[in-house]
Amino acid sequence: MEVEPKPKRRLTIQMDELWSFVDDKGNKQWVWLAIDAETREIVGCYIGDRTGESAQKLWESLPSVYRQCAVTPIQG
Repeated sequence: MEVEPKPKRRLTIQMDELWSFVDDKGNKQWVWLAIDAETREIVGCYIGDRTGESAQKLWESLPSVYRQCAVTPIQG
């Protein structure tokens, strides 16, 4: 996936998920999306289930410019 070049500054992404049936109601698939909060550009995606492995695949789909500056949000 290619994304527009980004200036050197803080980049913020939002993660979201939605589900749909594929073929029949017994085959639920989750669509994971990573969206640049400023540009609304989709910068990562993965289709799978709701496991940690799928979350890891979403992370791996992000361009390196986003992964290299990742910060864990503070939980309050």
